[in-house]
Amino acid sequence: MRPTAMLFRNLMSMEVEELLRANPLDGVVLLSACDKTTPAMLMGLASVGIPGMLITGGPKLNGKFRGVDVGSGTSRWQFEQDVSAGRMTQAEYEEADLCAKRSEGHCMTMGTASTMASIVEALGMQLSGLSSLPAVDKRRYALAHTAGRKMIELVRDDLTPERIMTREAFENAVRVNAAIGGSTNAIVHLLAIARRVGVALSLDDLDEVARDVPLLANVLPSGKFLMEDFCYAGGLPALMHEMGDLLYADAITVSGRSLGEEVAHARVWDREVIGSPAAPFLPAGMGTAVLRGNLAPRGAIIKQSAASPQLMVHRGQALVFESPEEYLSVYNDPDLEVEASTVLVIRNVGPAGYPGMPEVANVPLPAKLVQQGISDIVRISDGRMSGTAFGTVVLHVAPEAAVGGPLSLVRNGDWIELDVPNRRLHLDVPDSILDERRAQSAAPSGPEDPDRGYVWLYRRHVLQADEGADFDFLTGSGGRGVGRE
Repeated sequence: MRPTAMLFRNLMSMEVEELLRANPLDGVVLLSACDKTTPAMLMGLASVGIPGMLITGGPKLNGKFRGVDVGSGTSRWQFEQDVSAGRMTQAEYEEADLCAKRSEGHCMTMGTASTMASIVEALGMQLSGLSSLPAVDKRRYALAHTAGRKMIELVRDDLTPERIMTREAFENAVRVNAAIGGSTNAIVHLLAIARRVGVALSLDDLDEVARDVPLLANVLPSGKFLMEDFCYAGGLPALMHEMGDLLYADAITVSGRSLGEEVAHARVWDREVIGSPAAPFLPAGMGTAVLRGNLAPRGAIIKQSAASPQLMVHRGQALVFESPEEYLSVYNDPDLEVEASTVLVIRNVGPAGYPGMPEVANVPLPAKLVQQGISDIVRISDGRMSGTAFGTVVLHVAPEAAVGGPLSLVRNGDWIELDVPNRRLHLDVPDSILDERRAQSAAPSGPEDPDRGYVWLYRRHVLQADEGADFDFLTGSGGRGVGRE
C-alpha cells in the first residue's frame, strides 16, 4: 500500500470499531494476518469492548533456495547486499525471492506479523498455539472450530477485552516479545492497544519490564531458524512454559482458563530452536532498548538482538538526508562521502511527516562500504523498520523532525553519540547552537498537505511514536452503545 500500510492501521481500527457497534453484535471472532491488520483489529475491538477474540492467519512454510532455508524479508535484505557487492546476480536474487513464497501465509520470520500474532496470544486474546501454526496446517481448522464454541462462553460470561488485557497481560506480552526477539513495531502497536483499554503503559515501562528476559527463540532475524521450525519445536506455548515465573501465570485468556493452565503441558521438542532461561540464545537485557537524550527527549528504540555488538557504543559524524528518496538517489555513488564510522540520519519519515511512519529506517548500506566488506553502520530515523530487518538502526525518534523535534536540527558533520548500555542518544552540539538553528529553521519539507480526506485527518490528529501513533481522539473505549433504532 502507498505511501505505507501503517498510514491505514488507524483507519482500519476505526472501521472495525464502527462496524462492531453498528451491526450490533454480542461477540465477535476477528480474522487477521499481516502486521498492521492484527493490531488494527485488536484496537477496534478494544474500543467497543464487546467479548471477542482474534484468529491470526499463520506464517508461510519455510522458503527453500539452493539447499538452504530462506526467510521473508530477512533473507531479502541480505540478498540485496549480496547483489550490491557483486556476490549475487539480479536473476539469482529474483529466483531466491520467489523461493521464499512457498505457501499461503504471512512472513515466516519473526517479523511484525509473527510477532503480533504471538503478542495477541500472550495477551490472552487468541487461543493457545494458534500464533505458531503455519497457515496451511490443518490443525488451524480445529482451533477455528474451537474458537466459535469458546465465543459462546465469552458472551455468556461477558468476558470482555478489558477484563483480559490488564496491566499484567501487557507485561506478559512485553516479556514474550523480548523472549522471541520480536519486532520493534510491536512497541508502537502495544502502546496504541494499551491506550484503547485504559492501561497505563509507557516506553520506559517497556524497557524496564523486558530487561530481565533472555532471548529464547532462535528465529530470524535474531536467530537462524524460521516459524515452521519454531512450531515443530513446541511453538509459543512451549516458549511461555519455559519462561516460568517471568510471566503472570494467573492472567485470564479467551479460553476462560489462565495463561498458566494453557501452557502447563507444553514442552520443547528442539533445543536448537527454543532455549531455556538457563541456556538462552542471548542473555537477559538484549531485547528492544529505549534510548533518551537531547536527540530523542521523548524516546527512541533499538533492537539489540538484531544490532552489531561493536556498534552498541559508537561516536560518529552525521550524514543527513531529508527523505529516504534523497538517500536512495545517491547511495550507490562511489564518491559518496561516507565511511564505516558515519551515522546516517534519515528524517521526515515519522507519523506526521511522511505521513504514516514507513518501514524505511533500515536503508541499504552505501554501495562503496558494502564493497569494502562492511556489513553494518549506525542509522537513525524517526521512521520504522520491518520486523524482518536487522542492523544497528535507531528508530521511532520522538518527537519527529516534521513537528520540530531535535532530529530536524542535525547537520552534516555533527557528532552523534550512541550508548545503548546506558540508554543514551546524544547530539554533541552546544545548546546555544541548537537554539540558533531552531530559530533559523524553516518549515520541514515534505508531501503537500491535502485539503480533504483521511490523510488530512491523519496529519492533524496522529500522536507521536511514543504514544502509539494512534489518533488523539481515540484514546480510551467508546463503549458498545448502539444508538438510535
